[in-house]
Amino acid sequence: MDKQSKNSQPFLTDVKTLRERARKNIASGGVTFTYQGDVKKTIDILQAVLATEIVCVLRYTMHAVAATGISSEGVKAEFAQHAKEEAGHMNEVAERINQLGGKPDFNPAGLATRAASEYGSADNLIEMIKENLIAERIAVDHYRELIRYFGNDDPGTRTMLEGILVVEEEHANDMQDLLVAHEGRSMRPG
Repeated sequence: MDKQSKNSQPFLTDVKTLRERARKNIASGGVTFTYQGDVKKTIDILQAVLATEIVCVLRYTMHAVAATGISSEGVKAEFAQHAKEEAGHMNEVAERINQLGGKPDFNPAGLATRAASEYGSADNLIEMIKENLIAERIAVDHYRELIRYFGNDDPGTRTMLEGILVVEEEHANDMQDLLVAHEGRSMRPG
């Protein structure tokens, strides 16, 4: 594009056009003319993210209740805190689906097949910590991929996922620290 044609286009849409477009497309809710993503695909992706967060809430909650042993109280508290934070993520994702015109899928039928992480079956504290660490590592990788996917086409969804990613990274670090403390050794290389 040469300099002349680039300068002939206004950088911002004039206010009159913005107002007319907003009134004309009022039925579209928050999905406006400038949304560059594929709304249906975004909702489908977010339904899987929602399922993942629901499974994480359930797993952490179960672990917070079922963990036993002489040193389990601090770990149980950590699991309970993570369950609460995962519930916050679940609500954020559900709200985003709603904003995009979808209906969040909380149906337990098929939940395990829609989620990226697994519910788990740990019987002891160390195994519970490992299950949660694995689930957090899955979430971290998955959210990084999704953030790259959404890029500038859907900055609202990308920004939400970036915020969730930071917490998931903290959760993974917390689980790693608990594992090291309870196993007495570091799994990190060098």
